[in-house]
Parts: sequence; C-alpha cells; structure tokens
Amino acid sequence: MSKELEFLSRRVANGKMSRRDFLGRAAALGVAAPFANTLLAGAAAAQGPQKGGALKMGLVGGESTNSLDPATWLTQVPQNFGSTWGELLVIQSPEDGSPQPVLAESWEASDDAAEWRFKIRRGITFHNGKDLTPDDVVQTLRRHSDENTKSAALGVLTDIDDLSTDGDNVVVKLKRGNADLPLLLTDYHLVIQPNGGMDAPDAGIGTGPYRVEVNEPGVRHVGVKYDGYWRDEVGHVDSVEVIVMNDNTARTAALQSGQVHIINRVEPKTVALLGRAPGVRIESVPSKGHYVFIMHCNTAPFDNADLRMALKLAIDRQQMIDQILVGHASLGNDFPINQAYALYPEGIEQRQYDPDKAAFHYKKSGHDGPILLRTSDVAFPGAVDAAQLFQQQAKAAGIDLTIQREPGDGYWSEVWNKQPFSASYWGGRPTQDSMYSTAYISSADWNDTRFFRDDFDKLILEARAELDNAKRAEMYREAAMMVRDDGGLILPMFNDFIDARREEVKGFIADPNHETSNLRAAIRVWLDQA
Repeated sequence: MSKELEFLSRRVANGKMSRRDFLGRAAALGVAAPFANTLLAGAAAAQGPQKGGALKMGLVGGESTNSLDPATWLTQVPQNFGSTWGELLVIQSPEDGSPQPVLAESWEASDDAAEWRFKIRRGITFHNGKDLTPDDVVQTLRRHSDENTKSAALGVLTDIDDLSTDGDNVVVKLKRGNADLPLLLTDYHLVIQPNGGMDAPDAGIGTGPYRVEVNEPGVRHVGVKYDGYWRDEVGHVDSVEVIVMNDNTARTAALQSGQVHIINRVEPKTVALLGRAPGVRIESVPSKGHYVFIMHCNTAPFDNADLRMALKLAIDRQQMIDQILVGHASLGNDFPINQAYALYPEGIEQRQYDPDKAAFHYKKSGHDGPILLRTSDVAFPGAVDAAQLFQQQAKAAGIDLTIQREPGDGYWSEVWNKQPFSASYWGGRPTQDSMYSTAYISSADWNDTRFFRDDFDKLILEARAELDNAKRAEMYREAAMMVRDDGGLILPMFNDFIDARREEVKGFIADPNHETSNLRAAIRVWLDQA
C-alpha cells in the first residue's frame, strides 16, 4: 500500500495527478489524511522548487508616504517588496548568522581589518539592461554614507574613509578596523542601484529576481519575473504582489479565505485559533526583534533621569509577555541586545517590576500629572493592549499614563521618532555594533530615544576597532549598562517573529534575522500547484 501511495505522490509532484484525486485514493486505501499529506510534502520537497504562479502577501507596515528609495525604508511593506527587486552585496545566513555572498562574490581584509576588498560578480544586469559594475557599488555606499544623507544606514557606515575600485574589486578603507564590515553590509537599506541611486533613488531598479510593475504606496506593489535574472535558487513564482493590510482582522481573514498566501505580524492571542484553520500553517521564530516604549531623553518630562527610571520600574515584563504575546517572547532588560548576539553581556541583573521603587523615583523626579503615551495597532502586535496594560501596572506606582491611540497611516512618519513617548519596535541588527550605531549613537538618524552621550559614542567606536573579543565583550557590557540605566528605552520583551502561510506555500525558511524569512519569503518560497 505504501509503495503505491509513494508512486502516486510522485505523480502529484510531477503534475500528473491532482491532490484531490490522490487524497481520494489514499482514503479508499484506508490511509489517514495527515499521513497522506506528509507523503505529498515529502514528494514535493524531493522534487525541488516548483516554478510559476502568482504569490500574494498581505502585510502590515505600509503607508501612503512609502517610497522605493531604499534609504527611506522604515516598515515591512517597502522592506519586503524591496527584497524582490533589489539585492545586497552580502546577506546573513539563517543558520549561524555568518555573512554569505550575494552581489559580492568574495571578500578579504587587511590584518587590522581597516581595509577591505570586495570582489563584485560579473555578468549581472540591472532591470534597465545596464551591467552591474563596481562603480555602482561604490556610488551606492557613497550615497548612504554621505554625512548629509537621509539614509538610515548612515550609522553603520560612518567609519568609511575612502571608496575606490580596482578591477572587479571595491576597496573600502575605514577610519579604524572593523571585523564586522561584511555583516554591516547586510543592512536592508544598502540595495545596490545603478550609479548608487544618485540619479533616481526611487526608480525601483535593481538586480533582483523581480522588476517593479505596480507601485501604489499604501495600497499594493507588484513585481514580475525579470527574465535576465542571474541565479536559479530564488525567485520561483512568476509574480509577487504585496498588499497593504494594516488591519489585523482583515489580514487574518484574507489568509484564511485564500486571498493571500502569506501574512506577517500574526497577533499572538490568535495564533492557536489561526493554527487550527484549514490550510493554514504558523511560522513562529525566536528573534533579535523587540517591542518597546521609547522616551526622548532631551524632551520634558523625559529629560529627567528619575522619571525615566520610574517608568522602567513600573512595567511588569513577564505579565506583558504572558498576557499580550501569549508566551511568544523572552524578557527584555532595557538594552537592545539578547543572547542571539555574539558577545552578549552575561550577568546583568534582570530589571523587575517594583511599584514601590518606581514611586520613589517618580516622587524624586518632581513630576506631577498625566504622561501621554502614543500607540497604534501598527506599532507592534498587541501594542494598544500593551499600552493599556502598562497604564494599569503604572497606577500601582502612582503614575498616571494617558493612552492615545493613533491611526496606522502616518504613524511612522508623524509619531515615531517625532513624539516624545510612543510604542515602537525594532527588528534587530546583524551585530551589536550595527544595533547601537543605527539607534543609539548621537549622530544616528534613527536615534529614537534621543540618547546623546559622547562617552557612549566613543565607547562604540572603540569597540568597533577592537579585535580582542574579550576586551570587546567588556566594552559592549559597559554600553549595555549605559543604555539600560540612563537611556530612554523601555524594552519589556524580545518578540518571536510570527508569520502565517497557506499550506501550498513551500520552502519557507525559518530565519531569525528578520520577520517573513529575513524579509525574503517572497523570493525564497514556491507554490505547490498540484
């Protein structure tokens, strides 16, 4: 019986028999549906990726102000769609986080890691037909590292001293050594563009497997297969459509009905129910991502260190994980690094919920009256409920939080990084240096807590150039303590990435580097069209 079913499952994988007919035959042989589906899955995997079909993704994180300029990407819709048409020099491995070659074929560093040579692949064309050259790479890095740039990647590229080409190589000279440079180049903003995007940064022209066909910010984006694409291991479907679905209920319903194949940001409280829906599979991956409440350290009343400490002590992190994320998270400790990072600072005391101590610091701050906390459904899954729970927890310390629910459209352009106290999220970064450089050094455009300390900046720069791992680890420990005890970050939890897909979506890779398979689900998966 099993040999017959194995033979029939291969016929399904080869497109010579329908799934319906196979399951009917299996039932006639007395084989349970779960076992029959397992056989089909195994046959499909053995057959390899299927080509063709139109993939649809329903994603939160899209606004009418979105642009195709990679320097501006803040949220999930432009980031995911950008990964369909654009490519990086290097990508981070989902297995061990190591740098893996993409447009850079290989690289090597000087002994002090202050000079790097990246060999650029030949024979790759942009969607406009132009050949990719080392000059395009130099111009891309030059645009994102210019001190006047608006790129969020500036923080990780500030140490570039000189860029040049040498044959097929791009030569990067740094102001100081940095052993992490290849990993820094995995930043999703650093899409290689013709002439670096100097001429038309929002043209949406890259080297990826799909070229931009439809660009309707806040509504939908469509990419169609680029015939001149250079590799076969990604880009299996004929087209990708990313539909903006900021409403949780609408997004979930679209997946269940089959309107879309993949959704992101599944509400933790709905995971169990959604996972039982016919044809739906949950993908939950522990991550470096974190859900936060951010205070501007240079804006009253948050410019008072005692008030900041009071709020940090007035939040019950475990209750928030249990109640808001239903256990799909781990405890945060008010600095943006967890055990997923190399050189994680072990032994830092876990901050606990302490209303009495919070009340002490609150009284010492001299503040009186309500404190406004802005939040939105798009800030993170359960952000509105989390803010309301925080409000209840803070009452025990005599702190009056007023919660203001903001609309999703415009939250990332009008609230985050502009208003002094709000809910937000971070997806994590490849290294501790890139996390701190992107969001905490004084010059970072995305310094969303307005944490300005010269000694912190100096410490991060010194750690970047330190090649002795023991010394570097101690520096990162000191940096963590500065952010934890003096910064404007309230970090209650490191979230799991929770995505969901239809069962016909195959090849989904669990990748802890970012949600939706490191923003690359669209180019990694294929559709079982049996």
